[in-house]
Amino acid sequence: MHKIRVSRPVRWIVALSTLIVIVAVAGFVIWGSTPLPPIPEAMTALQSDAQVQVQTSPWLVFHPVATQPEVGLIIYPGGRVDPRAYAPTARAIASQGYLVVIVPMPLNLAVFGVERASDVMAAFPGIRRWAIGGHSLGGAMAASFAYRRPDAVQGLILWASYPAGSDDLSERDLAVVSIYGTLDGLATRDKISASRPLLPPTTHWVAIEGGNHAQFGWYGVQPGDNTPSIDRIAQQEQIVSATVQLLAFIGGKDL
Repeated sequence: MHKIRVSRPVRWIVALSTLIVIVAVAGFVIWGSTPLPPIPEAMTALQSDAQVQVQTSPWLVFHPVATQPEVGLIIYPGGRVDPRAYAPTARAIASQGYLVVIVPMPLNLAVFGVERASDVMAAFPGIRRWAIGGHSLGGAMAASFAYRRPDAVQGLILWASYPAGSDDLSERDLAVVSIYGTLDGLATRDKISASRPLLPPTTHWVAIEGGNHAQFGWYGVQPGDNTPSIDRIAQQEQIVSATVQLLAFIGGKDL
């Protein structure tokens, strides 16, 4: 049997191609591992107090102290955003009587952890009804989870987000709220409007006048975003209010 000889130029090409792939993968890992960091207010919200008990591993769990919740919310963070950047929002929601769990993602990208909500649900068997939601990419992947597991969740909460075209929820018996900022430079009003055919006709649409993309979290400036005309506190109050209304609805109260 004759050995096939590989010429030196071919070996160089193969070696160079391999090196390029290794560098590209390493660059992607580094990129995903350096998320937009939380601002100081977000870190303060990770402290337990008389209203909300906070657990920081393996998820960020916010549990109201005064009541045993039966409705829970699972939050998927935005792409390349530190999950702690959503702590103030989660804490505000939990203070109104709901379990809230923020789920960290592989490389800070929810596309690599769509099914992680299943582990959260298994860990809290006392929760009778669940909603899942998220910001930006996190919201899209939350919608994907709801699409894949129609019996697992009763509510979907989209923060500056919309489902992928393959995740048509329009005929599902699912309570949905889509909350968006009118000055969002990423999840624009046109993109939000285009998502309407993918969501149930009963979807509740909440436009935050003057709100942008970054102020759905607590992490500073988002590349590609617009400058908001309202401050973060005002935008967050509207986000929390609309989210809590959806949770109240799936828990048996009027929306």
